[in-house]
Amino acid sequence: MRRLPGGNLVVEGRLKDVINRGGDKVPVEEVENHLLAHPRVHDVALIGYPDADMGERTCAFVVPRGEAPTRRDLIDHLVTRGLAAFKHPDRVRTLDGFPRTGAGKVDRAALARTMEATAEAL
Repeated sequence: MRRLPGGNLVVEGRLKDVINRGGDKVPVEEVENHLLAHPRVHDVALIGYPDADMGERTCAFVVPRGEAPTRRDLIDHLVTRGLAAFKHPDRVRTLDGFPRTGAGKVDRAALARTMEATAEAL
């Protein structure tokens, strides 16, 4: 947090908890909780990444429990749970574990950078 010359405070360094996907608001925690209920998902982090058409799209980074679920497996699971289609992740990436911050939290910024690097490579 820092104070501007006019006295206002600015909070920095925290990714937002809502992703704006083409005007639809995707609540990160809600989607993550639905995905965590899948039997083959050990842990998950949903992040937004820039998209020229939608503004942002979503990617679910999944640490699997046993065999990794496919995006189709996860979408079927979300449909069964009644989650609106606009909240379904656009991409799914499987990882062995998440990068962590010095405080031990999931480093969402590092995950977002992997999406940016992928977009630049396309």
